[in-house]
Amino acid sequence: MKVILNVDVKSLGEEGDVKNVANGYARNFLLPRNLAVPYNEATVAIFEGRKAEIEARKEQKRKDSASLKEKLEATNLEIVMPAASNGKLYAAVTAHVVAEALAKLGFEIERKKIEIPGSSIKSVGNFKTTIKLYEAQTAEVHVTIKAQTVEGEAPKAEKAEKAEAPAEEAKAE
Repeated sequence: MKVILNVDVKSLGEEGDVKNVANGYARNFLLPRNLAVPYNEATVAIFEGRKAEIEARKEQKRKDSASLKEKLEATNLEIVMPAASNGKLYAAVTAHVVAEALAKLGFEIERKKIEIPGSSIKSVGNFKTTIKLYEAQTAEVHVTIKAQTVEGEAPKAEKAEKAEAPAEEAKAE
């Protein structure tokens, strides 16, 4: 069934796009939620009248995305995570963690738009993440993962040594 989208629909298209979708998808999802209208002469005429307005909104999204890209690429994100002495993290840095860190800096980015090489970061160091913006624009953000010293790590080792010492004394007797 051919439809014209009323609003941007994720993974389908943007407002004003003409799409050919399955009949059930159109009847059961798009039309009842007013996300799309059937493609016919009347609806085409309505959207032709709104074409300039739709293009202006798309142009504004492009400009916003370009300015966001500049701000993101100028940002060096620093995340402190608990890590072992060898640099391996106890918890992986995922897109969710990066999204939260960006939110603290004032950027509202969906975690689904953040791509981390290998899907997660599991060690201390410098990494590059890609953030999908509007259309084909992407921003590359430099992420620095630093180790947080975990309290209690050294005492555990000391406790293990102390536990071995009495056992050795018992053997000597």
